[in-house]
Parts: sequence; structure tokens; C-alpha cells
Amino acid sequence: MGTLGAVPAVPVGKIKSFGAFGPKYEVREALRALDDGDWMVEVMLVETGEKAEYRLTHVNDDPEAR
Repeated sequence: MGTLGAVPAVPVGKIKSFGAFGPKYEVREALRALDDGDWMVEVMLVETGEKAEYRLTHVNDDPEAR
């Protein structure tokens, strides 16, 4: 399990896309810290409503959806 620490700022409610042309997703909540210092965040795919876990560093790197 990850290390304990303050929950980082998560852009909850933002709609982003996986890379420049990927599917859109809504950022949900921080789930848990990872051993490498990153966090797992819940995201929900806009088109299907499917929920998935995604690294916060990737969320921060992905563009906001248009």
C-alpha cells in the first residue's frame, strides 16, 4: 500500500482526454498514494460511465477535453 500523506490537489470534475485524441473522462477522487509518490485517482469515461483508476501524474499531463 502507498505511503500516508496529504492528499494532493486533484482537478475533480474536470473533463480531460487520454492524450490529444483519446476518449474523454471526468476526474473523480484521489483513491490512494502509491509507493513511488504518485496517487491513483478514480476517473469515469464520459461515453460509457465506466470507472477506472488512473495515475494523477497522467491526469495532470492530459489535456482538457474540447
